[in-house]
Amino acid sequence: MHSFMRLILGLAFLFCFTHGAWTQAFRGADAFPVLAWIGPPADQTTPERYRELAEAGFNLSFSGFPDVEAMGRALEVAQGAGVKLMISCPELRGDPETTVRRFKGHPATAGYYLRDEPSAGDFKDLGDWVRRIRAVDEVLPCYLNLFPTYASPEQLGTATYQEHVDRFLAEVPVPVLSFDHYPIVGDRLRSDWYENLEIIAAAAKRAGKPFWAFALAVAHDPYPVATVEGLRLQVFSNLAYGAKAIQYFTYWTPVSSQWNFHRAPIEADGTRTEVYDRVRQVNRELQNLAPVFLTAEVVEVAHAGEALPRGTRPYQPAMPVVVLNTGGKGAVVSRLRGERHDYLAVVNRGLRESLELKIRFDDPVSVQVLNSEGRSIPVEAGAFGGTVAPGDIRVFQWLR
Repeated sequence: MHSFMRLILGLAFLFCFTHGAWTQAFRGADAFPVLAWIGPPADQTTPERYRELAEAGFNLSFSGFPDVEAMGRALEVAQGAGVKLMISCPELRGDPETTVRRFKGHPATAGYYLRDEPSAGDFKDLGDWVRRIRAVDEVLPCYLNLFPTYASPEQLGTATYQEHVDRFLAEVPVPVLSFDHYPIVGDRLRSDWYENLEIIAAAAKRAGKPFWAFALAVAHDPYPVATVEGLRLQVFSNLAYGAKAIQYFTYWTPVSSQWNFHRAPIEADGTRTEVYDRVRQVNRELQNLAPVFLTAEVVEVAHAGEALPRGTRPYQPAMPVVVLNTGGKGAVVSRLRGERHDYLAVVNRGLRESLELKIRFDDPVSVQVLNSEGRSIPVEAGAFGGTVAPGDIRVFQWLR
């Protein structure tokens, strides 16, 4: 996110959520958490607007509200649409105990949003704020979102990004690690995106916490208008690394004198853009794969192809995979473990080119391939060959 967002929201936030607490608080454990950053603004708190949000595939939303009364009205309307909200109003900072007592029992309350992209110098104050909230509500979460790797040392407040992440986890007692990184710049990918995912996924694993990741849905220089291919690439790469929630920045287009925000799913004047349908499509594809990614845990992530992204490792087949060939093109390859099945997820890293994927499995293993349309097809004779569209995913499953 940008420092601009902190100014227009007029407060700082934080969000604490374990995955277990999430599935209890969320409206259905079979749906993957999808968060709309900057959902319907306070003056658009209507049943129609929240139904529209839900129809685009969002089940969680965050907007800055001017006071507790506006926050309370939004909770009532959101509940009717099956959407949960992050508590975000000035009173959460000024009098957190009273504010939390007021909202913690509401069915549409998802948690408490305190701050975006803090410097390490803010960590002590944020930790104290979290502890005040947890003294009143130990169940619902507190959320705080971290900078990406391309933030400067001055922004981070530390010499390195790794130090920033490690200090945050040590000093701020939130049960989820969230970060933003917008990898598509013009017609290319940032060189440090997958390195950022590597750092966050490893830190979350060491801390025993889930992590949440972003997809960019609002255009602004130098970021282009979101496409289906670009959204897929961000969402499915995040899933392959083990993200337990997908967040979109933004749903409603912000108004800024600094950034030329435009063409989010909903424009600033409330009209839909073509990005609304694109986000809805990708969210539908995401939910088709929710049974895998809600519960399965990543065992290992590597990359196939001739050129490896910075900070990543080359994929080496392990049984029952005998051969995996992408024709030299780049792919994320993730091995996951569920309750009954093992999985292999392959994401085409290309923004514009399809990938010809060939995999040979050990013959005795019965394998099925799942695609983002929700179809499951047996892999005959242990050999798979097929085309993976730009940014798209294939998931292979077999009984352990």
